[in-house]
Amino acid sequence: MNKTIGEAVELATKIKTGLTEIDDIDIAIFPPFTALYPVYEVIKESNINLGAQNLWYESNGAYTGEISPIFIVDVGCKYVIIGHSERRQYCGETAELVNRKLKTALKYGLISIVCIGETIEERENGKTYELVEREFNVAFDGLLPGTVPIRGQSPFLPITIAYEPIWAIGTGFTATPKIAEEVHKFIRKLVETKYGYKVAEEFRILYGGSVNSETISGLLREPDIDGVLVGGASLDAKSFIEIVKKANSI
Repeated sequence: MNKTIGEAVELATKIKTGLTEIDDIDIAIFPPFTALYPVYEVIKESNINLGAQNLWYESNGAYTGEISPIFIVDVGCKYVIIGHSERRQYCGETAELVNRKLKTALKYGLISIVCIGETIEERENGKTYELVEREFNVAFDGLLPGTVPIRGQSPFLPITIAYEPIWAIGTGFTATPKIAEEVHKFIRKLVETKYGYKVAEEFRILYGGSVNSETISGLLREPDIDGVLVGGASLDAKSFIEIVKKANSI
């Protein structure tokens, strides 16, 4: 919940200018809802994609204050974040709600970034893998290959998982590359068990949690970390540009 329309447009303009020559990786930015269309106007012919921070599981109706997938597609969004830890923490979102939102996002052709991760208490109590497995299983419940057709494709390629340890979000603490890789490898195995080796190999798993220009290189050198979900560091154009350029060089 940052940036007025003017501030968001200014930030997007700087990011666009700074990343003009980057074409080997996928880049997406996720402004607040009020700034989505103005930012789309800035980046629509660039190498940067637009995403929304959330959506509702129905396309329309008496859901005051919620955002329809139709609306975010209409303003140019290609991506959507589902189940971010802050929405789980502050808004009471459950894995079951994430599942409903994910199915809706797929129906509308949105590339979904599904967030999962543990609290510091869960990690200290040895519950990390139990929690991650439960969130994965519930979020993907009922999603079988071919059941939610997306332009004739399997529904799973337009899904990305973001592992975001809650204890490392907005705290300045980042999971070491080794810790992050262990969980990413576990998640990839969950995908393989449920959907097969080929899907697991192609499946993108991001790391999110106080990512910055100092930590990006070590994280992306790990074999199962395919990218990052950047938080606070994305609010500064220079910082975000540096992160993307370092990612592109690996």
